[in-house]
Amino acid sequence: MFAAEIFMHRFLLSSLVRTTNPDQADWFYTPVYQTCDLAPNGLPMTIKSPRMMRSAIHFISTTWPYWNRTQGADHFFLVPHDFGACFHYQEERAIERGILPLLQRSTLVQTFGQRYHVCLNEGSITIPPYAPPERIMSQLIPPHTPRSIFVYFRGLFYDTDNDPEGGYYARGARASIWENFKNNPLFDISTEHPTTYYQDMQRAVFCLCPLGWAPWSPRLVEAVVFGCIPVIIADDIVLPFADAIPWEEIGVFVAEKDVPYLDTLLTSIPVDIILRKQRLLANPSMKQAMLFPQPAQAGDAFHQILNGLARKLPHQKGVYLKHGERVLNWTAGLAADLKPW
Repeated sequence: MFAAEIFMHRFLLSSLVRTTNPDQADWFYTPVYQTCDLAPNGLPMTIKSPRMMRSAIHFISTTWPYWNRTQGADHFFLVPHDFGACFHYQEERAIERGILPLLQRSTLVQTFGQRYHVCLNEGSITIPPYAPPERIMSQLIPPHTPRSIFVYFRGLFYDTDNDPEGGYYARGARASIWENFKNNPLFDISTEHPTTYYQDMQRAVFCLCPLGWAPWSPRLVEAVVFGCIPVIIADDIVLPFADAIPWEEIGVFVAEKDVPYLDTLLTSIPVDIILRKQRLLANPSMKQAMLFPQPAQAGDAFHQILNGLARKLPHQKGVYLKHGERVLNWTAGLAADLKPW
């Protein structure tokens, strides 16, 4: 789920947005791959990530003149950690660290998004976490399969390894889901992760998408792709690509304090509203915007990121990729119809 940076890099290398003249470029992209350095538990090395980023910025600022002109205001970075450029998966530690000062003026493309949070840069572009598109699309079942599961969730309720006392993880929301609904027949919830996980989501009406350490999770992507109405439990979350995905219309938002009333809240939603949300979720453009397919396709997450970058500039010229002599470029027209200028 941290792999978006790798695939964005691959996309840019072969994209129409490339230019061979950095003086024509509006944006500069530097791949750093901080999330590829994993600890034994599979989590990014939070101690090393800031050091890697500092080293990368030192290199580009002493090798080329472009960073120093604006202190990085025309550079963008992908930082797909739990708390983005705060580079930590535990909120308390992330807040304590704050956004790396070197990145304050840059545009951060990140999965983390939460309003009023110290780890959210005002100029951030929020993206979905990476979910393997080939694996997901290979698990589709016939679209008219009955949705016989009312509420579905698979995942941790307590993170005993990182939060031994169990009160801080997910701000208690996941623990509350388990304690209140583990014996409720309407709720199919468990820590087990069956081989039929993707098929089960396609048989469910509602899929719970509670916060974990961070407000987002891959379940948002999976729920949208599989047409399961996402029940978003994460106060003040900033969701990806709000101009392309009408989250208020396709999802259900439940405040963290209202988790004990989930059964009442969900059973009180009228059938016609549920059907409308399901019809909207069936729109292929919704699924496309949440995925990073190889090769890229019109309207996918790659192009949503380009659209976000394009909207931040009055005159789009191009993007420069500091990777050998390769350079990237796009125009205002490209964002709309994907044709070169």
